[in-house]
Amino acid sequence: MSRANSLNLSTLFEQHPLLPSQPRAVALLSSALRQQDPCMRSLVQLFSTDPVLTARVLALANEPAHQLGQRVHSIPEALVVLAPVQLRQLLKKSAPSGATHALAGWSLASFWRYSLDTARIARALAMSVQANASAAYTLGLLHGLGQLLLHTADPETFVRLAEMLEPMHPKRPRVEMKLMGCCSGQITAHLARQWNYPLVMSDAFEFLHAPLKQPVFEPLTGVLHLAVWLASTRALKWSERQLAVSYPAEVGLALGMDIDMVLRQASINWHAASSLDVEF
Repeated sequence: MSRANSLNLSTLFEQHPLLPSQPRAVALLSSALRQQDPCMRSLVQLFSTDPVLTARVLALANEPAHQLGQRVHSIPEALVVLAPVQLRQLLKKSAPSGATHALAGWSLASFWRYSLDTARIARALAMSVQANASAAYTLGLLHGLGQLLLHTADPETFVRLAEMLEPMHPKRPRVEMKLMGCCSGQITAHLARQWNYPLVMSDAFEFLHAPLKQPVFEPLTGVLHLAVWLASTRALKWSERQLAVSYPAEVGLALGMDIDMVLRQASINWHAASSLDVEF
């Protein structure tokens, strides 16, 4: 991150407590956690719809005091090691946002929909290549935290980037590199390292924009790359021709998947984006 000082990333990273969560998720979780014996399945489903809440739960579960020989990759794993009282305390510190305004054509609602779509696609692709589906879901849900942090803590830079290329465009990392010296995936990777996430997760974010540059190719990184490409192009409503010419064929080849296989694996009839039915 060669221009870290010009972007003042150290200050930026201090802003992550301000990252907003979905008001609906916060309200439903608050209700669920008031129960004497909260339903584990409901908690998994509710936490797993919100990128920021998922990030905070994983950060808490990956603190040294909670580690049981290995780090935590997903919400189901995290809830095994965390007590309801810890989840209640975490929720009290969350920052639900009722903001509906768009900044540079980007809104929190669209970000949440896109993140959930990416997570579901990543899970489907991971299952097709026998990778860790729960970890893939988590990666898909959290990969955009770097962009959310920019949007929240440095709107001026976010707007400058959006003037150059829309936020969800597959080539956006190149524009971010030119302007900031790093891309939003690498910002997410920095957060993941701060929060003591498993190395496979922070590396997946670090090399999200270029999976084949990873010293040893990790299938989860490739899966995340393809999921982000497909979720982005869906959000942008690209045509079949645009899909064909933009498909990351080399990454697909490394995973043994051509474009037809990717589109077929990811063509599951998802529930509506507002659904809380997250399966593991």
